[in-house]
Amino acid sequence: MKVIICGAGQVGWQIARHLSGENNDVTVVDNNPELVHRATETLDVQGIAGFASYPDVLERAGARDADMIIAATYSDEVNMVTCQVAHSVFEIPRKIARLRAQSYLTAIYSDLYRREHMPIDVVISPEREVAEAALQRLSAPAAFDTESFLDGKSELLGILIEDDCPVVNTPLRQLTDLFSTLSAIVVGIRRDGTLFAPDAGDQVFVGDEIYVFTNKEDVTRTLEVFGKTNKKQDRIVILGGGNVGLAVAEALETRADRIRAKVIEKDRARAEVAADALEKTIVLHGDGLSAELLKEAGIDRADAILCVTDDDKTNILAAVRAKAEGCPMAICLVNDPSLVPLMKPMNIDAYINPRATTVSSILRHIRHGRVRAVYSIGDAEAEVIEAQVMSTSPITGKKIADIDFPEGVLVGAIMKDNKVVRPRGDTRIDEGDVIVLFSMPDDVLEVERLLQVSIDFF
Repeated sequence: MKVIICGAGQVGWQIARHLSGENNDVTVVDNNPELVHRATETLDVQGIAGFASYPDVLERAGARDADMIIAATYSDEVNMVTCQVAHSVFEIPRKIARLRAQSYLTAIYSDLYRREHMPIDVVISPEREVAEAALQRLSAPAAFDTESFLDGKSELLGILIEDDCPVVNTPLRQLTDLFSTLSAIVVGIRRDGTLFAPDAGDQVFVGDEIYVFTNKEDVTRTLEVFGKTNKKQDRIVILGGGNVGLAVAEALETRADRIRAKVIEKDRARAEVAADALEKTIVLHGDGLSAELLKEAGIDRADAILCVTDDDKTNILAAVRAKAEGCPMAICLVNDPSLVPLMKPMNIDAYINPRATTVSSILRHIRHGRVRAVYSIGDAEAEVIEAQVMSTSPITGKKIADIDFPEGVLVGAIMKDNKVVRPRGDTRIDEGDVIVLFSMPDDVLEVERLLQVSIDFF
């Protein structure tokens, strides 16, 4: 597949890294020659320096025979015009654009993206993706990472193994015998900074970060098995009243279970906008780093603080201060991946990387076959791929034990006839089943082959 990626920042670079590593023909376009040079030096891609929305630049990038264009520059308007030029001049069949401004995303204006107007096939909103990720983190506070699959019926949980974990040093195969009615399956273990797909004989040790698939109704029990308590979040403090914080607060207001939230916003104009938009949420104007303001927000009685300002250092420092004031859980928005190693030493419970969430969302629309969801774990350490099994797939009609999966691939969950079943060696994969696979990066190509990929299914 020939893909043009417009924008060589962190998101564009990560997408190029994924696709070039899978033998796709990738060209990166950016008006910053240094970013283009970085991409061509570190990845197997071609690079063009220039403005992505210019027809002559796209021509040099090979737009005449491109299968897809991904517009992920820092400008919404450049991304929109790039897709228009890609459609009108070069007839590129698949166009994906990253748009940040909420005005472009309002439902009443959705006709804007029809083919006869502004032909964008997929619109990705980083703020909405991050807000959804934040809500996911709040739903399972004992996990450092969480993502939903199979229409919300299955959950991927990231769990830190600590001294009080009752199954430390227990081979994974024994977990099935010990907890026969539990749907939990360990698909990944990060040990000493390295993530791998475990064998049945592997054990979990103190300090490991594990990734576990479990049914939605088994989340609390699964966490307990690994030494965690999933306490209900009744009081939330949100630091940052911008697009992300406002979206989270609005979502919390619509929930059936009453959650009391307070928003802290430093910018007065933004605080006023948030106060007007929210009906049940208290909005405080002031500096979230102020101990006095945090006390006024009731941080010592809060169940969690969610720090989602546009400044990483503010988020981290406010989270540390909130924990010092007695808040049991802190979640940070962190744009700079180099700051992630600081989370654990600073006792921050979970973090959200906007670029990672955006990359996951874009990958969902890139992957071949009937892919329904893709989640990128960590710094592109692994992928979780949810896809519908086709009649032409090599795995159709076979038992899991008889399928030649690569060592770095594990089956996390299967949905048959709208019901989630725990995958076992004798579980047969049938046409129409929806399967969720954990895959190390080097094995993604083989996963796509097993799912019988085809450009026809885009």
